[in-house]
Amino acid sequence: MGPRRSVRPVATIALCCAVLAAAFTAPPAQAGPQPAVRMVGESIVPHQLRFLGTTVGGLSGIDRDPYTGEYVLISDDRSYQQPARFYTARIDVDAGGVHGVTFTGTHALRQPDGSTYPPPTANDGKAVDPEEIRVDPRTGHYWWSQEGNRPKGQDPAEPLIQPSIEFTARFGGHVGNLPLPRHYRISRHEHGPRRNLVLEAITFSTNGSVLTTALEGPLLQDGPEPTTERGALARVTRQERTGEVLDQFAYPLEPLFAEPDPTSPWNPDTGVPAILAYPDDPFRYLVLERSYVPGSGFKVRLFETDIRGATEVQDRYSLATGTVRPMRKRLLTDLRDLNLSTVDNIEGMTWGPDLPGGEHTLLLVSDDNFSPEEVTQVVALGLR
Repeated sequence: MGPRRSVRPVATIALCCAVLAAAFTAPPAQAGPQPAVRMVGESIVPHQLRFLGTTVGGLSGIDRDPYTGEYVLISDDRSYQQPARFYTARIDVDAGGVHGVTFTGTHALRQPDGSTYPPPTANDGKAVDPEEIRVDPRTGHYWWSQEGNRPKGQDPAEPLIQPSIEFTARFGGHVGNLPLPRHYRISRHEHGPRRNLVLEAITFSTNGSVLTTALEGPLLQDGPEPTTERGALARVTRQERTGEVLDQFAYPLEPLFAEPDPTSPWNPDTGVPAILAYPDDPFRYLVLERSYVPGSGFKVRLFETDIRGATEVQDRYSLATGTVRPMRKRLLTDLRDLNLSTVDNIEGMTWGPDLPGGEHTLLLVSDDNFSPEEVTQVVALGLR
């Protein structure tokens, strides 16, 4: 989902700043060679566009479907507007820009019994919070992640829902799910993923044998969320498609880019909404970092990152003690430096078609949270 627009109780973790600093010292991200990334174009989808009886919005994940040449996009509507769903679309992009987005289909995500997912108000523990979607290179099925639900406080009436990665047939029927690492389990205690900072980022290796996931933010036991003074560590895990964990690493999140407006009722929010494997290197990824700071708006940066040389942490209960060497990263671009009409709540990322001259296109999509103050934006970048 988009930035958390409500005040959350702060989890109390007995960690002193000196211990945290000793556990994690990451060098500042280095700027990549210029111009490594250029703006190709953008297209704005009309707000609350009606399509086949649904409201288009909340688009938080996108992937190119090699079987059709179209794109699949998932909405993070938790069945409030209509049942949780995904869309297919044609996106007309070439070296001259993004010339339009045409939706071609929509399908509800189905539970194992064939029913649609209920809204959270049902309080039956079956609601989902869809965030990311990827096309399985081997089967053509859609794999999608959802964040589950960490209850606020200790209210026993609010159900605890585990995050998950589901497999869905091309028309929405349930196929199966992937066993997740033990660190990804939500509890009612002061450990595990934070509320709304769980599974927003998944990506397949080129041949589909490995699925990599990134948590949006740090686990409770891994230390506080980023501030203007320091960043944080989010876990990145590689698994075989059957669920066996291969390895796990720490990704270094940037500090907040500005001080929050102290009069705002909203909290700052920063994290990883999307990760994308390089097609020719199994150890290298593109990582999208999205930050929202009340009073300053959104900042979205694209990093290249590498797991080689990083500390293996799957057996670490906490990353706040001991020494952790995080994944290496370098800045490719800050979207504020591009000629965009606006920098909004970008959450989805996928490879697009190659362009003449050896450029690769990267397509991004923003989640408008169904709010008139935000936009559904499709952005195309050219990478050399």
